[in-house]
Amino acid sequence: MQVDAVLVLFCVWLGSQAGDLQTEQVAKRDQNGGGWSPIYKRSPDMTKSPMTKSEQLLRIDDHDFTMRPAFGGPPIPVGVDVQVESLDTISEVDMDFTMTLYLRHYWKDERLSFPSTNNQSMTFDSRLVKKIWVPDMFFVHSKRSFIHDTTTDNVMLRVYPDGNVLYSLRVTVTAMCNMDLSRFPLDTQTCSLEIESYAYTDDDLMLYWKKGNESLNTDDRISLSQFLIQKFHTTTKLAFYSSTGWYNRLYIHFTLRRHIFFFLLQTYFPATLMVMLSWVSFWIDRRAVPARVPLGITTVLTMSTIITGVNASMPRVSYIKAVDIYLWVSFVFVFLSVIEYAAVNYLSTVQERKERKLRERLPCTCGIGNPDEMMIDPQITGYGSMDINTTGNYGMPENGGRQERMLAQVALNDPQIASQVKPSRGYVNIWIDTHAIDKYSRVVFPGAYILFNIIYWSIYS
Repeated sequence: MQVDAVLVLFCVWLGSQAGDLQTEQVAKRDQNGGGWSPIYKRSPDMTKSPMTKSEQLLRIDDHDFTMRPAFGGPPIPVGVDVQVESLDTISEVDMDFTMTLYLRHYWKDERLSFPSTNNQSMTFDSRLVKKIWVPDMFFVHSKRSFIHDTTTDNVMLRVYPDGNVLYSLRVTVTAMCNMDLSRFPLDTQTCSLEIESYAYTDDDLMLYWKKGNESLNTDDRISLSQFLIQKFHTTTKLAFYSSTGWYNRLYIHFTLRRHIFFFLLQTYFPATLMVMLSWVSFWIDRRAVPARVPLGITTVLTMSTIITGVNASMPRVSYIKAVDIYLWVSFVFVFLSVIEYAAVNYLSTVQERKERKLRERLPCTCGIGNPDEMMIDPQITGYGSMDINTTGNYGMPENGGRQERMLAQVALNDPQIASQVKPSRGYVNIWIDTHAIDKYSRVVFPGAYILFNIIYWSIYS
């Protein structure tokens, strides 16, 4: 049985060897008859070849691509240009921005040169990138970044016969942007995207913009809902790290100006309307407490809601923003309108209390035949009919208010009565026209608020 098994295995091995052989006619003349004789030769198995044709042409295995080109010599120049595809979001709360761009690198690596009769370049995808040296660029102050991989990795490598290399990739990056919100929402912000080599200092790698400012291209269709993109520009600087040395750093600067119309509709106009609504109470009778008090409280609460809504969508900065100044000044105007009515009401109460005390000190007017005629008689009161009309209400209730005042004036004209109410000397000066406070407020409040708006918009516009 063992012998049979050995024979079976031997036959299988012979069959596999025969399958691998391929008959090939070789031009060999037979020495005896001058004829042709067949010679059998094994053909190579291309599936087991360690290198593809492109790798053989580029001699990938003949060099150590873990080292930079021209290692030990001068720094290798690496040019960069950028095509900005979109500027996605600007966040004031997180102090960052998100940008999608095409990042392209240019350098020369003589190890990748290859013979070519027509000087035609070869283009590869991300599979060859992992086998050669490429610049190790990263985004300084980036929070998140990734290379797009739909439907395949968005990476392109183009090699020219003389060894020049173009390496391009499509990247989305979220980077930090330090914003000064002291003029928000009438502000202009400048953000920067910074590109730098992670490992190679300026002694090994010289990073530069390939065509200066022309190295940065943008899509004309780029737009943001809250900002107007004013300009893009590039700069180059050196960055120093105490533990590793100096590095070349490339900057992409872009300036954004905020659109104000949205905030006018959502913040400034409602706040202004609430302030104007609080002025309506100056034209309402001071005795209409159920009308004036709810109006004042409603405007105060509405202003508080507007301020809370604006601050909820903003970072908690330690300085005052321009919108804070406007909202809080508006809130003060609304609050003062409530205080104004409180002052009017208080002075009216004090006035009525003094009137009550004065009536208690006056003699009884029961002996006066007709008080109304007495008040109108100029010989008694010292006032003509025109005087009575021009004295005004003095803030007294309409029913009997003027009559009580004239009776008090008659009493004071009598020397005997005047001596009895001597403590009330200067009585006419004690009377406070509480209506005058409302009258003055109708002018002072709007005038002061208009002046504030003129100053505010002249400073921040």
